[in-house]
Amino acid sequence: MSPIPGPRAAFRVIDRLLGFLAVPLLMLFASLLLRALGFLVAVIDTDEGLYLVQAQAWLRGGWPLVAVWDMHPVGAPAVYALALAAFGESIATIRLLGAVCVALAAWALHGAVRAAGAPRGIGIAAGLVYVAHSLRMGGLASNTEILFAPMVVSAMALGIRGAALALRRGRAPGWVPLVAMGTGIGCALAIKPVMVAEGCLAFALMVFPALWRGLLPWRRALGMAAAYAGFCALPTFVLGLLYWLRGDLGAFLDGTFFAPLRYANERLSGLESFHRILVEILTLLWPFSLAVLALWRWLGRRGVAGWLARFGLIWFVAASIGVAMPGLYYPHYFLIWLPSLAILATLGCWRLARLLPPARRGFGFALLVLVVVIGSWRADATARIDRGIGLFEADPVYTLTGLIRAELKPGEAIFVANYHPVLYALTDAAVPSRFVFPAQLTGEFTQVAGIDTDVELRRILATRPRFVVVDRGWWPRLRESAAEILGEALERDYRLVAEVPEERGPIELWAPK
Repeated sequence: MSPIPGPRAAFRVIDRLLGFLAVPLLMLFASLLLRALGFLVAVIDTDEGLYLVQAQAWLRGGWPLVAVWDMHPVGAPAVYALALAAFGESIATIRLLGAVCVALAAWALHGAVRAAGAPRGIGIAAGLVYVAHSLRMGGLASNTEILFAPMVVSAMALGIRGAALALRRGRAPGWVPLVAMGTGIGCALAIKPVMVAEGCLAFALMVFPALWRGLLPWRRALGMAAAYAGFCALPTFVLGLLYWLRGDLGAFLDGTFFAPLRYANERLSGLESFHRILVEILTLLWPFSLAVLALWRWLGRRGVAGWLARFGLIWFVAASIGVAMPGLYYPHYFLIWLPSLAILATLGCWRLARLLPPARRGFGFALLVLVVVIGSWRADATARIDRGIGLFEADPVYTLTGLIRAELKPGEAIFVANYHPVLYALTDAAVPSRFVFPAQLTGEFTQVAGIDTDVELRRILATRPRFVVVDRGWWPRLRESAAEILGEALERDYRLVAEVPEERGPIELWAPK
């Protein structure tokens, strides 16, 4: 019989466990700390509210795209539904979900840097730089780019590990990491299919070095490519199968594939695209400046720093393809840049630290990273504190929620004409239509819905919802025909019962006469 482990053996196990958990716990603490202001407000990004409404309906038996429509795959509401089921239906749960996803992506980024052979401090710094800049460009919301980041970065870390094993130890990649990588990319594709280039890069990193070194036969490499493609497609295939079994395959195909194609028809012009890209480069000016410094110093050099610099640049190019795929360049699309940019910015900090005497380089590096982290948090926090919502000013969304819930009876519907759809979830009101996202029903992207939205708007108003919510500040953004239909119906059939101040103008609450 094996002897029972003594106290020293137990302490060694605990010590190893604490050592393993140190980095993920640090990333989670940093994520919660830096993203704390997000817990104070109901809305950071309107898309987030749509996923919440979809997830809430799913938990009650109404599947996404059938009960609540969108032009994205159903991966985001699936992740939301899991979080709501585990931690309760609240905005705090969604903010916690975002913080956890950011922490996991930062941990995976640390793993990617370590797999390349860099010191632990470089990996930790890269993770912290990622956490800090995930606040920018709408990243404080639990948006799709935040949700799929852990999956993509983990896949990239596995790819780097495969390349390192082939180049340094003469070992071919195995099937287990390939399956894990394919499944991760597949789950990410089920959230938003914009990381195709990154998925291809991860596979290339894992397989091509082994092919080049003669460690992997071509026949096996082709088999691994086919298996990888299959695992990437598997989550979407399984979801499609489930919808087919329900008799809703048409709704699944429309929301997952056809609607995004209709959306892509609205691509911006070259000048408009350049404008938006330039704004985000200026938003990330310090990381970009540090990245340029790192590339200038190490791009053509040997060693770990040179390897990381080249890899970071290739990853950034692959990420840029993902940013460009939708063709509209909204700020949160650029969150896809952050993992690769965090690696390059960290190398830039290390380049500057190497200008110091050797005894002071570690402290100088840590100080530079801290300045970059605090600088990103300060830029986001200053704007939010200046607005004061949730801190010094009442949150209009929560104010409206209180007014509606005070009068709404179970099962009654409200209609959010051109305001945040999160009101449906917060008030637990019935939705009057599958199309609850204002931009797709009354706004500028109604062609995406694939229906006659004027007919749908008239049908909704004819059901006389218990309340109609109108944002006067966004009234000019309504489609002209929708504004006419809504204005006539409000004047004829409804009365104004409350107004809530908003930054852009009053939010009006209307009830039937």
